[in-house]
Amino acid sequence: RDVRGRVLDVLGRVDLDDHPLARDGFVYGMVVQHEHQHQETMLATIDLMGRPYMPPGGLTTHPGRRPPDTPGSPEVSLPGGPFVLGTDVEPWAYDNERPAHGVRVAPFHIDRTPVTNEAYQAFVDDGGYDTPTWWTTEGWAWRSEARLVAPQGWCRERARWTVQRFGHREDLTPGEPVQHVCWYEADAFARWSGKRLPTETEWEYAASWDPSGTKRRHPWGGDEPTPARANLGRLRLGPDPVDAHPSGATPSGVLAMVGDVWEWTSTRLSGYPGFVSFPYREYSEVFFGHEYRVLRGGSWATHPSVARTTFRNWDYPIRRQIFCGFRCARDA
Repeated sequence: RDVRGRVLDVLGRVDLDDHPLARDGFVYGMVVQHEHQHQETMLATIDLMGRPYMPPGGLTTHPGRRPPDTPGSPEVSLPGGPFVLGTDVEPWAYDNERPAHGVRVAPFHIDRTPVTNEAYQAFVDDGGYDTPTWWTTEGWAWRSEARLVAPQGWCRERARWTVQRFGHREDLTPGEPVQHVCWYEADAFARWSGKRLPTETEWEYAASWDPSGTKRRHPWGGDEPTPARANLGRLRLGPDPVDAHPSGATPSGVLAMVGDVWEWTSTRLSGYPGFVSFPYREYSEVFFGHEYRVLRGGSWATHPSVARTTFRNWDYPIRRQIFCGFRCARDA
């Protein structure tokens, strides 16, 4: 409270146009966003510890529902064409989201929902973790070194699968998006299913393209996120079933592109054409290269302030303690 009070005192006196960093309040928005991001990181760390954790109000659960089709999700076909990737209009957008620039997207198909626990279990039960055919060379080496047999937290107990969540073990909910899989696991599933991971350009196109030719700020339009549209902001400690938010769908019917789980893409992190570091290289530029893969969309633990469709997250392809999942795509 003391820190917040001092910050509000400063904001009441500061000239927001006297420095590029302060213009339009960018530095304050950046700090607020960054704090929200670190809160999600701390929550992932608490989950990783594996100790029983009970937040104020207790653990809340969403009634599980069977996904529309199993083991995979139905696809949506998108026409592609000219598209503006990134943004120049979001006041709090980071440097890696800028500048907005024109690209051309080839027609493609994308899963209507993220891959569910039930769909991923079919991959596990089919020997997906024992078949090097589905894995890249690097992915199979990591799977062998880490002795991966299932997503993080999964455990087979006789005829059923359970998952550990914040130190509490519970039955696996079939219709929830699979969570805590690394990029290598997501890529292996996609190969097994005859598909691939979407590029981040395809992901942003699917999340924000409107048939009218405009680009949407959110999949459902320009209105701010609400619990009816997306599972964001730690409403409960876990994802909702993939079809739980029909009012958050895109015009093409793609669901859950914001909230629930971060979604891996096939893209390595790099700057957009015309990229300029701001306010310092260490925020984005030092991570450009082949080591990091881009994630999009935010998770159930992501604050709505960073849940825009242009936001770019990234991590190592071995990372799975974050609240990450994926959906698949394929060429048209």
